[in-house]
Amino acid sequence: MDFETVSTLQYRNRSLTKQVADFKSGEKYIQMAADYKELLRFHHREMKRLEYELSRAHSETVTVRRYWGGVMDDLEKEYREQIRRLEAEIGRLKKQNLELARQRDAAKDKLRERTGQYYAAASELEEERGKNKKLRAQVNRDFENSSLPSSLQRAGRKKIPNSREKTGRRPGGQPGHKGHPRRKHTPDITCEIPAPAEYAESPDYYETGKVIRKQKVCIRLGVEVIEYTAREYRSRKSGARVHAPFPEGFVNEVNYDGTVKALAFLLSNECCVSHGKIRRLLSELTGGRIVISDGMINGLCGEFSAKTGHEKKEIVRKLLSSPVMNADFTNASVNGKGMQVLVLASPSENAALYIGREKKGHAGVIGTPLADYVGTVVHDHDKTFYSYGTDHQECTQHDIRYLTGSIQNEPELTWNGQMLSLFREMLHYRNGLPEGAQPDPQAVSGFEAAYDRILQKAEEEYASEPPNDYYREGYNLFIRLKEYKENELLFLHDTRVPANNSLCERLARVYKRKQKQAVTLRSYENLCCICDGLSVVYLLRSQGENVYQKTAEIYGRKRPPREKAKEETGVMA
Repeated sequence: MDFETVSTLQYRNRSLTKQVADFKSGEKYIQMAADYKELLRFHHREMKRLEYELSRAHSETVTVRRYWGGVMDDLEKEYREQIRRLEAEIGRLKKQNLELARQRDAAKDKLRERTGQYYAAASELEEERGKNKKLRAQVNRDFENSSLPSSLQRAGRKKIPNSREKTGRRPGGQPGHKGHPRRKHTPDITCEIPAPAEYAESPDYYETGKVIRKQKVCIRLGVEVIEYTAREYRSRKSGARVHAPFPEGFVNEVNYDGTVKALAFLLSNECCVSHGKIRRLLSELTGGRIVISDGMINGLCGEFSAKTGHEKKEIVRKLLSSPVMNADFTNASVNGKGMQVLVLASPSENAALYIGREKKGHAGVIGTPLADYVGTVVHDHDKTFYSYGTDHQECTQHDIRYLTGSIQNEPELTWNGQMLSLFREMLHYRNGLPEGAQPDPQAVSGFEAAYDRILQKAEEEYASEPPNDYYREGYNLFIRLKEYKENELLFLHDTRVPANNSLCERLARVYKRKQKQAVTLRSYENLCCICDGLSVVYLLRSQGENVYQKTAEIYGRKRPPREKAKEETGVMA
């Protein structure tokens, strides 16, 4: 064992030895008894104290219980009073609730009646607004926002804007610019004016060698009458009368050659002059020597149509070989009955064809060159034309007009203005391409993306602002632009395709002027003959011919047999 353990055991042994000695001597018992008594006295005092506190707590408990009894009685009394008041309030509220329910039901009935009146008034107001919008659209309808031709706008024509800036200079030729004088002619008669004596005989003047010339151009019309005579013989046996045959063209006692017929034909069909005015003009130009009848003037179209079979076949050949063909229908009137004229034109071949038809639609196309055409057709969204040709381009000019109308009649929308700006930008880009150049695919893709974004904008706007039943032109245009996107933008991909159908519209106006001058035609055959004449005249002008001389030459041709002439006319119809 170590030292510390031994020391600890020694100390403990010494302590225990002392305790054993104390117990043996009895002192420990005495000390423990004294401690017990002291502890007993302590507990006795503690018990007394606790008994006192217990009695006091009991007394306080009784007092508190008495107080709480009073409080609870007061609370119960107050509670019962509150219950009574609440029951009275509940009764009053029940009566009030019943009265409010009755008033609510009455208010609901009144509201239902007023709501019905409101919806009826709102519906009537919306209908009147639609009618107002429709009438306003009709009043504002002109050649700029619809397919109405400008010739039908009799009043309120707008002044044509001039975007050029004023320079402050006087009108006419400017100093330093080459002038444009009238073209001089070869003179038939030359007259020299003698110089005044004050210039010729004066030593102060001398000749410069320059001759000043001034001409006066006159038109002198003359009438040349060629007469052939032939002696008549009579057979003694049969009594038949015979004579030498006359040259071709001498059929009646008085015959008019191609010069007279060409003038009357062009005045009637190209200049749209009435028959009475043509007859009067020819009489006045010839001093009353030539007076032709209305019947003769009326028959000139049929004769011209019968003698131009070759030209009509040439027009059909050009149209069928053209990569692009413009097509359009326009109204005609025959004996007060509505008919149609189909106008076909080729921008590359400079050929146009007017075809009289009894109806439009497929019945008006079957039997015409358009029915057999293989190429791109440009038209004004006549769905009939989508059944013919291999591709189609819609007239953007019509789209611009309808967008203008939508802007005027739907000012709350924004897509129409954006689409109008896009169309103008696309047309400016296409018109600015150099001849023979192809469009940039990246630029075309940009135009198509903008086109789609604007259509999406239109769909959102029409979802929040539904189209009015009385004006749906803007919404219908949106649907058409969305459904026929490829046919609206074909001109951006193929430079041979024009962006509009203006060629056919200009040609249709030529017939319209004739129809307006004639008011109504006598027969369907007369309509076809007029269409043949307009087609051939357009061909002659596109070829650079002297139309008057060529027309006179055509009238000098021998007229084919009636059946052959009808067959050649069938090429056009």
